[in-house]
Amino acid sequence: MDPLGAPSHFVDINTLPGWSNYHNEDQSSSSHLPIKGGKVDVRSPFPYREDINAKIILWRGDVALLNCTAIVNTSNESLTDKNPVSESISMHAGPDLKVELQKLKAGLVISTGCRTGEAKMTKGFNLAARFIIHTVGPKYKSRYRTAAESSLYSCYRNILQFAKEQAMSSVGFCVINTVKRGYPLVDATHIALRTVRRFLEIHGETLEKVVFAVSDFEEPTYQKMLPLYFPRSLAEERESLPLLPEDIGNAEGEPVVPERQIRICKKPGAPEDNSDEEELEADFSFIGSHAFARMEGDVDKQRRLILQGQLSEAALQKQHQRNYNRWLCRARAEDLSDIASLKALYQTGVDNCGRTVMAVVGRNIPVTLIDMEKALLYFIHVMDHIVVKEYIIVYFHTLTNVYNHLDSDFLKKLSDIVDVRYKRNLKALYFVHPTFRSKVSTWFFTTFTVSGLKDKVHHVESLQQLFTAIPPEQIDFPPFVLEYDIRENGYYSYPSSPDL
Repeated sequence: MDPLGAPSHFVDINTLPGWSNYHNEDQSSSSHLPIKGGKVDVRSPFPYREDINAKIILWRGDVALLNCTAIVNTSNESLTDKNPVSESISMHAGPDLKVELQKLKAGLVISTGCRTGEAKMTKGFNLAARFIIHTVGPKYKSRYRTAAESSLYSCYRNILQFAKEQAMSSVGFCVINTVKRGYPLVDATHIALRTVRRFLEIHGETLEKVVFAVSDFEEPTYQKMLPLYFPRSLAEERESLPLLPEDIGNAEGEPVVPERQIRICKKPGAPEDNSDEEELEADFSFIGSHAFARMEGDVDKQRRLILQGQLSEAALQKQHQRNYNRWLCRARAEDLSDIASLKALYQTGVDNCGRTVMAVVGRNIPVTLIDMEKALLYFIHVMDHIVVKEYIIVYFHTLTNVYNHLDSDFLKKLSDIVDVRYKRNLKALYFVHPTFRSKVSTWFFTTFTVSGLKDKVHHVESLQQLFTAIPPEQIDFPPFVLEYDIRENGYYSYPSSPDL
């Protein structure tokens, strides 16, 4: 290998065989997978999908050599880890990458370092890949298995989210669980494959190729387990079904086995190993507490105390968090495809400050025809991972009528249910094409019903005005919004808008 990583050594992913053709000759002999329990008549939760398989590539080689839009680097919290993947990426990317990582570590770019489960992005510099997505996998201990699973899932999910937000066409994954972090390869591969599979089921149109770059040691595991999540035929699907683990995650691949949903408290007892416990606290401090509701006292008694005004602020917050987590669990469990098909809520680009932009299309909400409780669940389902950082909402009020207006009772219920992150990290709500009536309603609602929101609402009369806060190329809006704006405000050099 050329130590300078000459372009001639980079690998064009379009020349690599897809998963459907990988060892395809084995399928004629009923697959290399062992069969348990004989013939299976029911369909797998990961059914045969040729369109999804066409996006998957399993490749034995160095992820640093791939010419994907982005490749993945596995590192530590200070982004200084020295492992075979990170060292190869550093060598091929050149010294500019090291400078950029030092800025990340110092907090000069985005935020300091990278916490476990998070992802940070830099340029690819001398790589064939345009970007590098850096992530930190968890340190594994069997007694903290649930926390580790959640962290590793977050790594893969956040990387895919980056790819979606940045309109990347391809991503090259290394195996995120490094040897020094001790994550069992088989367990980690289950999480990696099912998370990618679920993402492609929901957002498949946003990615053309996903490459799993593996070593000689890792390839047999991936080769054996890929058919479980990406079966290449109906026969392989049937043969793979009995081999799936009990925990196959929720609709997005996130671990949800109830008996594993435990809370990691800060030093609940004397730690067996102080140094390890401190590191694990840093890794897993974000684990939720909803499964421990039954351990925090009599719920009915707490409700009585709330009514009597005798419950402490901390207890009130715990009660509220438990309530939100119950709604979140419902949102993840229910089929919300009918609400999703309305395309009334979606993530678009970022504003001038780099904050995520969420769009709401009022005319796409047929209030009188849909189950509004399911709409509330869908909002929570979509927004839960968005609100962990600063975000803004653009509400298109364009051409709405009385059948599209969300009443104040619904909005008050939504405000009462969502947790503090929604309100704290919402930095602006742009109300596009307001009417006089909607301005009055908004003022009344933010003044007398929900506190802390009034100063964040900005009424925007034209798209040109909106573009001063959000670059035009960062906003996807329905064609009727553009047509209305041109009709009412005159022609402006607007970007083209995809049909939503």
